[in-house]
Amino acid sequence: MKPLYIFIFLFSLTISSFAQDFGLPNYMTEDEKKIGNNYESLPQVSFFPPATPVRTMAEWEELDGIIITWTSYTVLLRQIVDAAQEEGKVWIICSDSNSVKSYLTSGGVPLTNCVFYITSFNSVWCRDYGPWCVYSIAGDTLGLVDLKYNRPRPLDDVIPGYLAAKWGYPLYQTISGRDSLAHTGGNFMVDGFGTSFRSRLTEIENPWWNTAHIDSILFRYCGIQIGRSISMTVLPYDGIHHIDMHMKLLDEETLMIGQYPTGIADGPQIELNIQYIQNNYMNCYGRPYKIVRIPMPPSPGGQYPPNSSYYTYTNSVIINKTVLVPIYGFALDAQALQIYRTNMPGYNVIGYDCNVSIGASGAIHCITKEIGTTNPVLIKHARLMNTTDTVNNYVVTANIKNKYGIDSASVYWTIDTTQGYTKLNMTSSGGQNWTASIPHQSNGKSVFYYIKAKTSNGKYFSKPITAPRGNWRFYIGATGISQNGNSVPEKFELYQNYPNPFNPVTIISFDIPMENHVTLKIYDITGREIKTILNGIFKAGSYKVDFDGANLSSGVYFYRIEYDGINIVKKMLMVK
Repeated sequence: MKPLYIFIFLFSLTISSFAQDFGLPNYMTEDEKKIGNNYESLPQVSFFPPATPVRTMAEWEELDGIIITWTSYTVLLRQIVDAAQEEGKVWIICSDSNSVKSYLTSGGVPLTNCVFYITSFNSVWCRDYGPWCVYSIAGDTLGLVDLKYNRPRPLDDVIPGYLAAKWGYPLYQTISGRDSLAHTGGNFMVDGFGTSFRSRLTEIENPWWNTAHIDSILFRYCGIQIGRSISMTVLPYDGIHHIDMHMKLLDEETLMIGQYPTGIADGPQIELNIQYIQNNYMNCYGRPYKIVRIPMPPSPGGQYPPNSSYYTYTNSVIINKTVLVPIYGFALDAQALQIYRTNMPGYNVIGYDCNVSIGASGAIHCITKEIGTTNPVLIKHARLMNTTDTVNNYVVTANIKNKYGIDSASVYWTIDTTQGYTKLNMTSSGGQNWTASIPHQSNGKSVFYYIKAKTSNGKYFSKPITAPRGNWRFYIGATGISQNGNSVPEKFELYQNYPNPFNPVTIISFDIPMENHVTLKIYDITGREIKTILNGIFKAGSYKVDFDGANLSSGVYFYRIEYDGINIVKKMLMVK
């Protein structure tokens, strides 16, 4: 292996070149390319990994707040501060707090949860150089990990050390010797349970290490389990190769994937990467990942990369119960926001115009970094799936932990959210495991539920974090419905029944491009409802449903499907 000690920055040289250069893009400038990663950061606290095993916090876990760096794109930053301080603190790294306060208040933004840190920096892209929050497995002690920034911007690179000193948290740095690892924040996504996703940019930017050594560093510093550091081929047209430009984890089971029209831009390689994941990895519960597609929009002129900026909707940030999503004034914006709302029930989803920053290869995720709470409650639960079981109760199991211990836990469930929830006390079965059983239901029912825990020091926490507005749901499916294949349809479609005319059985087929609530009903020619065939949550896919009209007389009937607020009606003919 090549030695890492190729070049050590002289701060006097670098500061004169880069300090306070507020216009730096997310990609590397031509001058920076001459330096690249052939440098060694100046140590701040420790060269050593955590002494005991840790796990890296997922973005959807409970946060104390976020950090931003006040430089470029101040209109967008002001909007982020306004929304984020409703969910927690906003630590604002800046060079002059008075001017920032004045700008915020002049825009009607209160300073309720803002904390201002005056220090030096190079750029706005704190996602890439900011600290990663890790918790010790044994005691949930919060620490910060400083992964070496993959840009020669030394003032940015020392921000994690500055924050660790301010907050009194332990700091662990991958910046020196055999533990030196350049690994940008936009190319690192974690599920909170030892799995991470990244592109092979990490291997490209650390050519002196093989993948096994990279995985070893991520295991010791971040708790990413060996064999669970999922590394994908870089995309041909994404110049920075950060996966947050085309991908997002919505929770530990769900991958949101940017989708191009067939054969366009990075679409083919994205699909190959997702197929690689599906062929080789299960989620932390041993089940296939749920894939949610979201469009990658073209430029106003209809162009896609490499002939336009890298417009994306996946570069969003989750801040407790709020999701901030980049939009651009495109017709596709409304669809993208609806996809978030459908797949993240209960969240406050807000879109902000990111035209000002997208040309520099970044949006909202790139300019924010979440900071976890010091007293987390971790609930690990494999959500219940659709079932045909109408006899046995539905067992809810969860592993729940907190450093003060769990005093009690409950499952809240209902088949009609407008009527409220029924509480079931969970029983401790040892090893931080808790169990309760939802009563069995008849065919055609949907069950909605969530879990709520109380710690021994009096803290309450629910999962999903948005409960009771947000919840998990599963459907008690009738017989006679089947899903065809594993492909994901590109659009919602209802097909003509076959055979038609029919006597007495016919097949109704439909496609749905993402998981959502579906109803399928039969009406007679007067508009009177005859039968509800489906009423529940279904995964993305192509479906066939058997309809038996043995009890109907000859005549014209209609079948109507509703999905994501859209209704389609078709006519069919029964002939006896």
